[in-house]
Amino acid sequence: MLGYTVFQKILPPSLIRDLRQASDRAKAIAREQSGPQVQRLQPVVSYDLDQQPFIDYANLPPLVDAIAKVLTPRHRHGDRDHFGILFEPADMPYCTPWHRDWRDNAAGLPLSMWDEVFSDINHFNQINCALYEDSSTWFVLGSHLRRDLPAEIERFPDRPIPSVDLDGKSAEEREPLCLEYCRSMPGAVQLHLEAGDFALYRNTLWHLGNYVPYRKRATLHDSAWTPEFEAWYKKARTESSKRREAGFGMENPNLNATNKAASTPV
Repeated sequence: MLGYTVFQKILPPSLIRDLRQASDRAKAIAREQSGPQVQRLQPVVSYDLDQQPFIDYANLPPLVDAIAKVLTPRHRHGDRDHFGILFEPADMPYCTPWHRDWRDNAAGLPLSMWDEVFSDINHFNQINCALYEDSSTWFVLGSHLRRDLPAEIERFPDRPIPSVDLDGKSAEEREPLCLEYCRSMPGAVQLHLEAGDFALYRNTLWHLGNYVPYRKRATLHDSAWTPEFEAWYKKARTESSKRREAGFGMENPNLNATNKAASTPV
């Protein structure tokens, strides 16, 4: 009912060690390619990394069993063609906008495609597996089961959802601004993970990430895939790309009382 489950300390210490070593290399590659503020490297299979720890993570029996019991035996994690690693920014605090995945961060996607499957357990199951303590993620619990509440619509009436204005701000100014933005969403709560914890959550929840440079982060960012979601994902990427080329922007779920969006180019 909350929209997330945490498998506490499910990674064994030896695997945490191996994954940390691989993540250190991944962070160096990411920053070399994209600068000090980059916060992910994805997919892991595309880079010069020791892949064995990721294979061991994908095949870890207690983890496979836990996902099968919470979801179904058809859900699989650890697909190296998709998942990545999330890092802390090197220099400056930063937070993402509040969003529901594939609705508020996917320009061009017809919201009818999201509406059809947003509550289907075969779709939209995301994973944060922490290799160090991680309190970066914020949720609105239970929001995956419903449409937006009036207070949420009032907070973010337009699309794209605005992020916090950090231009020209120092690190010390950015941090409280980001925290204030996180807390501005009605019902927001912070998720706290310890090293070796595995959070499985519905990414149709309202959520965001809030990051500071002084707190080391290496978190595997993964999904629990099914054939249905893989087919939907491929279709959604193709459709959103085609519609963006045709001049369509991000549809707004708040345009009428039934939470359906208009389909007009911008």
